[in-house]
Amino acid sequence: MGQEETLAQHRSSSFAAPLILLLVLAFQFVSKWLDQLKKRGARSGKEIQLRREIKQLLKEASSFSQPSTFAQAAKLKRLATAKEKELANYQESHSKEIHMSYDLYLKVLRILKVVIYFVLICWFWRAPVAAISQQLVQPFGKFLSWWTGGQSKNNVMV
Repeated sequence: MGQEETLAQHRSSSFAAPLILLLVLAFQFVSKWLDQLKKRGARSGKEIQLRREIKQLLKEASSFSQPSTFAQAAKLKRLATAKEKELANYQESHSKEIHMSYDLYLKVLRILKVVIYFVLICWFWRAPVAAISQQLVQPFGKFLSWWTGGQSKNNVMV
């Protein structure tokens, strides 16, 4: 009976390390993905339309190169500048909304991380999660095996 319990415990602990690693990697991936989405932001149809109009106005203004058409070119450049200001205002208001929503997601993710990590720590408090060769962790072996049962067959239990 004792040997069967030890075998079952060894099997569960051998699956624990990869599962914990995958969980941590998933949290890191989601966190980085949300940060990138927050920085990049989404482009809306209105923003794309304003950019297109600005390019078109600047293209038309550059086509007027004669002194007699200078007034028309200046007028088009002023219209393009006004559109650029409108675009900047739109981006500013839109980015505030996006940042607020992503901040909420990041806070929820951070709270979820803390809860999951706390549960994992409580679950595996005295159970060794991995066995590492003593030669690899020579100066830190006793620190890493703190409260896990020490060493077994030249391996440090972490």
